[in-house]
Amino acid sequence: MTINERINSPISAAELERRWAAVRAAMKEQGIDVLVMQNNNDFMGGYVKYFSDIPATNGYPLTVVFPRDELMTMIGQGPFGLDQTLPDGTDGLRRGVKRVMSSPSFTPVGYTSEYDAELAAKALAPFARGTIGLVGVSQLPWAFVEHLRHVALPKANFVVADDLVDEIRAIKSEEEIAGFRKSCAMQDAMMKEVFSKIRPGLRDQEVVAIARSVAASWGSEQGWYMAASAPIGVSAPMLPPHQQNREIREGDQFCILLENSGPGGFYTELGRTCILGKANQEMKDEFAIVLEARRFALSLLKDGASCKAVGEEYNAFMRKHGKPEEKRVFCHSQGYDMVERPLMRHDETMTVRRNMVLACHPTYVTERTYSWICDNVLIGGNGPERMHAFPETIAELG
Repeated sequence: MTINERINSPISAAELERRWAAVRAAMKEQGIDVLVMQNNNDFMGGYVKYFSDIPATNGYPLTVVFPRDELMTMIGQGPFGLDQTLPDGTDGLRRGVKRVMSSPSFTPVGYTSEYDAELAAKALAPFARGTIGLVGVSQLPWAFVEHLRHVALPKANFVVADDLVDEIRAIKSEEEIAGFRKSCAMQDAMMKEVFSKIRPGLRDQEVVAIARSVAASWGSEQGWYMAASAPIGVSAPMLPPHQQNREIREGDQFCILLENSGPGGFYTELGRTCILGKANQEMKDEFAIVLEARRFALSLLKDGASCKAVGEEYNAFMRKHGKPEEKRVFCHSQGYDMVERPLMRHDETMTVRRNMVLACHPTYVTERTYSWICDNVLIGGNGPERMHAFPETIAELG
């Protein structure tokens, strides 16, 4: 397949075909005729990117209809009436796609809520009495699903196909792992630049801008950057951009989470704390416990381990050391989604598998400290390999 030269770090045709073949084999095994998915962002909208190598962006819905035995249909933002056939199944951008449709639908405009569903129904017409798998059900709009199930295709059998796709995409190929390594190397460079240029008088958001600039030079398209500064002795959990206006002072602590996609769209995350001076003993002691908690967590991440059990054992470790249990998530997979399955916690049904890429970030807050560390690991035959190279320390810059 020809690849359009404008694509930023495209995945190979061979990798796309590997994914399609794996999913179609699972569809055949489960008796599913076609999959349908829709995303509208490239933070937590990785399903359409996984199938097409095209990200959903800007809140604009991008729909993929993926039949078991033929090429895809894509529906995106555009004028009324566009219904184009791609004779050879590709135009260099939309690889594996035979039909392209568009609608000028906008999520804030309620009366357009069924426009994309009406077009999807045209692509799904051959499966009006078949089995249709819905992918990413927590992201599919209610109006979209209601129109397909109760108006356009009432005789079809609709099933949830999240598990089918999640089990496949959670295990990374060699090409995907190479992409993750580039993302980690990018974030190592970002953190190094941040710690070399941070100084009193800058605002939190200005330091974040340093990281963003490095990311852009590497080909990063999207990201989420959390950061916060505070005096020593004040707990300083990282904060979103809207709360990054504080001015940094001499002796402050500064924490930053780089949670962005690298070249090709693979998300990784690196989080550290630096001091524009010296850390006190309390910070050092709490950080030592965080490191111990992570070493313990990584010791559990073995091929075949129950993700639920890993989460339970981690919380038992935290209780034993008198620290708060993790009530959100301390370890999870990544890919084209910033957070994707599996998650290491009580409600996850998947198991740890070789060639998963996981973010591990033990974190807890006390009245006077915010203690954490965040890196990515690759699950190998002998356990996890840390993929970032940045030092596992509180950086003292004074």
